[in-house]
Amino acid sequence: MNVRKVVVRVEERLEEAGRPARGPSLKVVAAAVVANPLAGDYVEDLSELEALGAEVAALLAGRAAAALGDAAPTAYGKGAIVGLGGELEHAAAILHPRFGAPVREAVGGGAAIIPSTKKVAGAGASITMPVTNKDDVWSFDEMDAAEIAIEDAPRPDEVVVCLVLAAGGRPLARTRKP
Repeated sequence: MNVRKVVVRVEERLEEAGRPARGPSLKVVAAAVVANPLAGDYVEDLSELEALGAEVAALLAGRAAAALGDAAPTAYGKGAIVGLGGELEHAAAILHPRFGAPVREAVGGGAAIIPSTKKVAGAGASITMPVTNKDDVWSFDEMDAAEIAIEDAPRPDEVVVCLVLAAGGRPLARTRKP
């Protein structure tokens, strides 16, 4: 895995609507700018990118969990921006077959799917990733999103791979299931 840079962004929401947050409301986005070994070529076998997915997931999960500090992760999400020399399926190969196991190990479980989004775009493009509870996709309190953009990435032969870990849900969550 060839990593050009790692960016970690921590967001702590302390108040909403002029009221203090009810407990912790933290989101961490960890993103790695990695070389896309298949950029510029159509390749039927994407196993190289699937292996890359497991590797980059372990890196990002460690960085994101460390940035959360003592807060236990309750929610997660993921995303990828493939540079213009790649294709959308490159993001799918990185994010789906093997990405989840290292993330679940880092967060101590995770029965629910890790929601994701992906796109092909140039440097500076942003990506908004869905965030849901790691064990119950129908837990409304953690349904949220996180966004990141890296001004010089992805280059045409790169992929920006992102992981979101969150703790505490939205700051004033009060939407309930009927």
